[in-house]
Amino acid sequence: MHVMAVVALDGVVPFDLSTPCDVFGRVRLPGGHPGYQVRVCGVTPEVNAGVFHLRTRHGLDELARADTILLPGISDLAAPVPGALVEAVRAAAAGGTRVASICTGAFLLAETGLLDGHRATTHWLAAEELARRHPAIQVDPNVLYVDNGQFLTSAGAAAGLDLCLHMVRRDYGSAVAADAARCSVMPLERAGGQSQFIQHAPPTPDGASLEPVLRWMEERLHEPLTLEDIAQHAALSVRTLNRRFREQTGTTPLQWMLRARVRRAQHLLETSAHPVEAIAGKVGFGSVTAFREHFHRLVATSPQSYRRAFRAPQ
Repeated sequence: MHVMAVVALDGVVPFDLSTPCDVFGRVRLPGGHPGYQVRVCGVTPEVNAGVFHLRTRHGLDELARADTILLPGISDLAAPVPGALVEAVRAAAAGGTRVASICTGAFLLAETGLLDGHRATTHWLAAEELARRHPAIQVDPNVLYVDNGQFLTSAGAAAGLDLCLHMVRRDYGSAVAADAARCSVMPLERAGGQSQFIQHAPPTPDGASLEPVLRWMEERLHEPLTLEDIAQHAALSVRTLNRRFREQTGTTPLQWMLRARVRRAQHLLETSAHPVEAIAGKVGFGSVTAFREHFHRLVATSPQSYRRAFRAPQ
């Protein structure tokens, strides 16, 4: 059974601590057996979680026996990270243990140095501070989670659910993950990223919602839309369209459409038997080479590898 060690330390965010306990604790395999054994591991036996205190059953020595270590968020970013935690996580990672963080738990993971040279995310309010403290990390505040293989990070609060469900899907496939998502009353994959929640500068008085334009684009991902096509449909100049996209989504129209095409491709790879070449055309990529390049950049794996990992058994 996959052992999931969830770390609790003073100042832990209760929601971030409970999310993996609940999600992984509910996972059941096709035969009805549990998919994970969840262990809450304290840096100290008594943990001050702010609104309550808790006593943990396990210590940091359990991290060496875990398949995955999960670091929940912390409420005080100025608090020093316990050296014992840093060393225990480093030692476990050196043996191949997967390490993930939720929200500001990325600051704990960053202190180990394991994220250096990697892309990572955290709550958008803390992303700038994470980048300032750890310039060797490529901090992306626009996504819900980042999967680097052995090291994973998620944005704030509910994005921890997205990350946990993603790991279930990695470990046991889409069918098991879909059941876990239903138990959590969550979609298996949410559209969009963290950028939709970032508070950007208020739009100018003429800035109407882009929602109808986004729906129109979603319906035409298979078409070779240009920036001019989108601006014409929105009855806006290209300059105004770009400005409104930045204000309301945190990205450009073409980058938004590129991510939407990759999300659609992920769905088709999971649920259909279409060849990769056919899927590339169905989601609007002009060539299978371009599709593979963009897919790998955004998902960090190839379309075929993704299908092998996530397609539900037929």
